[in-house]
Amino acid sequence: MKIINFIVFLSVILAIYGSINFYIFVRGWQAFARSPGMKAAYLTAFFFLATSFFIARIIENYKICLVSDIYKWIGSFWIGIMVYLLLGIIVIDILRSANHLINFFPDALTRNHENTKLIAGILVIIISMATVIAGYINARSPVLKKVEFSIPKTAGSLKTLRIAMASDIHLGTIISNSRLSNLVNIINKTEPDIILFPGDIVDEDLAPVIKNNLGETLVKLKSKYGTYAVTGNHEFIGGAEAAVKYLEDHNITVLRDRVAKVNHSFYIAGRDDLSSNRFSGKSRKTLEELLDGIDCSLPVILMDHQPFALKKTAETCVDLQLSGHTHNGQLWPVNFIISLIYELGKGHMKIGNTHFYVSSGYGTWGPPIRTNSRPEIIEFTLHFK
Repeated sequence: MKIINFIVFLSVILAIYGSINFYIFVRGWQAFARSPGMKAAYLTAFFFLATSFFIARIIENYKICLVSDIYKWIGSFWIGIMVYLLLGIIVIDILRSANHLINFFPDALTRNHENTKLIAGILVIIISMATVIAGYINARSPVLKKVEFSIPKTAGSLKTLRIAMASDIHLGTIISNSRLSNLVNIINKTEPDIILFPGDIVDEDLAPVIKNNLGETLVKLKSKYGTYAVTGNHEFIGGAEAAVKYLEDHNITVLRDRVAKVNHSFYIAGRDDLSSNRFSGKSRKTLEELLDGIDCSLPVILMDHQPFALKKTAETCVDLQLSGHTHNGQLWPVNFIISLIYELGKGHMKIGNTHFYVSSGYGTWGPPIRTNSRPEIIEFTLHFK
């Protein structure tokens, strides 16, 4: 059943990806392929760009090397460029269709269709490339956000708790040594009491993480009570057991449907990702099972990668839930879709006595760009009764 589900999922993704690329290809062919030489160059270049990401994945299955890295970077950038080429072409086609009804284009645009198509194509490419370049710069410019909450519970002798949190790091080929070092430096400068990573620390394949020895940087994280994490869907895509072992071998405690009592003062509860059943065939614990037997008079912080069923969490004694997964869409205008799917796609919400915070994440998946939000690290200060 899992194999059938994977085949169906992959078929849908390939169908969507292929349809988008075909649409872009046809419209570009109409604009640029004016001679046999241009047609051959256009066809070769487009095929190379559209297949690079998949070629990289095939090569990576055999060996992580410079060639696979080059294909991965080119393919990842192409996905971002593809999105904005698609949007630009759609806008042009809408205007063309509207012009057939209203005829508002000036004569200069309609006099020579061939030149108009060429100029429009060049403009779409320039705008798309500029957007992707700006998005790449933005994705490498993380911001530290400071958030404070009051929790109406006593926490032993603690009056406050400083938490450094980063979700969706996506360590791998794209997010590697320099980006991880920057993350560690920012977190350590906050001098946190505890560090929390609510999922997607690893970007599917563990091989580039091992190859680049990213664990050597992870062990440099410093806090009073240590670093805790939960699995995200990407840990399961790449193999959760191997990813969890690697993280725990490098001083990160991964809470897989279990609760840790810290300093006899508060609890950190961690849920396995919602996708665990799909990838492992094993359902995660319910919230009631996870929290059974804990002392609810102490503060309870829950990490759950995907921010679903928030109202159900608010019915328990959880005081703060930390999630990620959404990336806030990562690319404009996908953030509008995120706001339709999730009750909380980014930022803070309080339901009853429970605070919820969904981070837009530190890393990227797919295209190494962000065009609607900054990568973020959150510094929480919790005040206790």
